[in-house]
Amino acid sequence: MKYLIKYLIDFAVLTLLYIFVFSKKWKIKGKDVLLANTLMYIYLSFVLYYTLMPVITSIPFVLNHPYKPMNLEPFIDVSKGRGDFLRQVVLNIIMTIPFGFLFPLTGNRTAKFGRTVFFCFLMSLSIELLQPFFNRSSDITDLITNVIGGVLGYGFYVIFKPVTFWILDHLKTRN
Repeated sequence: MKYLIKYLIDFAVLTLLYIFVFSKKWKIKGKDVLLANTLMYIYLSFVLYYTLMPVITSIPFVLNHPYKPMNLEPFIDVSKGRGDFLRQVVLNIIMTIPFGFLFPLTGNRTAKFGRTVFFCFLMSLSIELLQPFFNRSSDITDLITNVIGGVLGYGFYVIFKPVTFWILDHLKTRN
């Protein structure tokens, strides 16, 4: 129960940020912008949950343990047959597919492949660099597989772009 409260504090802060800062800003721009940005916000909140949380209650203790640098040997678990490497690779790819799909929807509609992949890389790199502060491991394989997921997500964005924009345009005309 004590551990659950730590997560609830983080989610409460994320919820308050959404309600009092972001939703008001996005709502002014239209229902289409509100929907796309809200979906991205929810997605990023879940990424934080699985990769860094609990954050707020951990901040006082981030320096109470040695910083373990990122493992820079790609796919070492795969090559050495350690643990559930296949599951980790697949989950890391799946985790960032929504980023590749949603990122172009949150900015302008002409978001380019390179920009989407670059920001997916930055998000993943930030997570990997912060994880050791929260006593979690950091691995170059995660960074590589996250970027692969972002690329796949962008592919889905391109495939489903007509349907997606039809939905967003329909919301826009209802304003």
